[in-house]
Amino acid sequence: MHMPGPLSHRVLLSRFISPRLFSHRPPLSSPLYSLTAQVRRMSQKTIAVLDASELKDGEMKEVPFEDGKVLLSRLGDKIHATSAFCTHYGAPLVKGVLTADGRVVCPWHGACFNVCTGDIEDAPAPTALHSFKAEIVGGKINVTADPASTTSANKSRQPKLLAAGSSVPVGQGKGVVIVGGGSGAFHAIESLREHGYNGPVTVISKEPYTPIDRTKLSKALITDPSKLEWRSAADLRSKYGVDFRAGTEVTGIDVASKEVIVGTERVPYETLILASGGVPRRLPIEGKNLANVFTLRGVEDAKKIDAAVKEGKRLVVIGSSFISMELVVAVTSRKLASIDVVGQEEVPFELVLGKEVGAGLKKFHESKGIKFHPQSKVDKIIASASDPSLAGSVVVTSNSGQSTTLPADVVVMGVGVAPATEYLKNSKGFEQVVDRTGAVQVDEFLRVKGLENVYAVGDIALYPQPGTGESRRIEHWNVAGNQGRAVGKTIAEGKGQPFVKVPVFWSAQGQQLRYCGVGAGYDDVIIDGNPEELKFVAYYAKGGKVVAVASMQKDPIVVKASELLRLGLMPSAAEIKAGKDILSVDISSVSAKPKIA
Repeated sequence: MHMPGPLSHRVLLSRFISPRLFSHRPPLSSPLYSLTAQVRRMSQKTIAVLDASELKDGEMKEVPFEDGKVLLSRLGDKIHATSAFCTHYGAPLVKGVLTADGRVVCPWHGACFNVCTGDIEDAPAPTALHSFKAEIVGGKINVTADPASTTSANKSRQPKLLAAGSSVPVGQGKGVVIVGGGSGAFHAIESLREHGYNGPVTVISKEPYTPIDRTKLSKALITDPSKLEWRSAADLRSKYGVDFRAGTEVTGIDVASKEVIVGTERVPYETLILASGGVPRRLPIEGKNLANVFTLRGVEDAKKIDAAVKEGKRLVVIGSSFISMELVVAVTSRKLASIDVVGQEEVPFELVLGKEVGAGLKKFHESKGIKFHPQSKVDKIIASASDPSLAGSVVVTSNSGQSTTLPADVVVMGVGVAPATEYLKNSKGFEQVVDRTGAVQVDEFLRVKGLENVYAVGDIALYPQPGTGESRRIEHWNVAGNQGRAVGKTIAEGKGQPFVKVPVFWSAQGQQLRYCGVGAGYDDVIIDGNPEELKFVAYYAKGGKVVAVASMQKDPIVVKASELLRLGLMPSAAEIKAGKDILSVDISSVSAKPKIA
């Protein structure tokens, strides 16, 4: 939470004044201050939006405000008013979850905001909510707001930055260096400046663009980086004071001299954040590198797949992973001659979601013409007779030993990612903390073990799970974002922020699949609803304790579950079996506050 104060005025003026000037506070008598305040007052209106008796403690209501909408939240005797729509994808926040500690959680993807201020609490929110004045006058709730700020088109504002840039010119000084330009890097930048870090920030990214919404690559095959970028390079430089070096590959780290090695150049750092992400795996088989055998990670991969997957073509997808099946959904309408999916499991997603849910999703995909080859492995990819640089078929063998040759014009491998840490292999100081898979071992604060002022986040981080201490690497885009936020706050405030966020992910599988928790090693699945109808809730339990929840068309079950897991208030497996409705568990009212404090 950020309390209003002199620094908030600096953010209001960021469009007028270079961030580098913020190290010298302009006087409050400045004409810019009075002009900004006057314009705001002129555009604001006060409207009675609801009888106060209609909003109970712990409740949210969405109310009209001229042509827009406002979200009202009541916490005890305090009423708060904010934008009504999530700044991520525009979900109506009234359908989400309110907690007594002032959090509103988006029902779709777990983005979280502070209802008192509108500030970001959790990724994937890229921007904050507007916060409006709310008061009770004559038994009515009056909201004072600029009507333009209540519309869906203008639902967000820039976060309040306690530091709007660096105290030294961009590109000079040591400060924080971030290796990688994905979700972890983006949210680390935001968090550093939100929490007052005013030193230099340098990002070195192998990708040729600024951080993107990577989830849209597999879900929609969007191929224009400008439609995916969260912030432009110009914005990162002018508003955040970031030296963003795109298309630049790190080759090593010199811990002794505190330098990042980029070819023959050395970039000094005071604090280092490793956020280099993952590299798509390729099966070690014949034909893996033929020209029409693709993996999907970046925009260039999406462009190649988009260009190849045209009407009449035959597509073979190796691996029934979430990325693979999202891609299948994205291209199903393209009138392909065939789509074959080869998987090692009996049903897709079996390891994560279980057989019953996997079978329901398999049935949906089959209804769209997808042919599955379950419990099978790929022996080799055979080159085309007409063009030996291209794949022409894929040879598959089932567990029973039956061999099948699948004709292919396009092959996509979706068989997971490996940590992108090749640059650490010959970097002194990392020998004991990078395991054989390439994962980097970190503590509960995401600090690389045994190294001073070095952090690792996202796909590469092997971190202890809250509650169990078991080390796991979790390849969720949202986890990377929240880890970036945690590390940014730790660096800015100078005190460790233990990473205790509950993992959340989502996947487009005909309907939106939502999932929270860490279900690895579950020994029981409790299902409410029918997976074949793509309308269900699945509770994954281990030793009688619910550790993860998945759903389709049952919002806001999963985000409520994520909050219950966060707070240690999730009902037991036995209670769920007995009919306990987790939506009935009070975490919103004043009476619930002692349980969640």
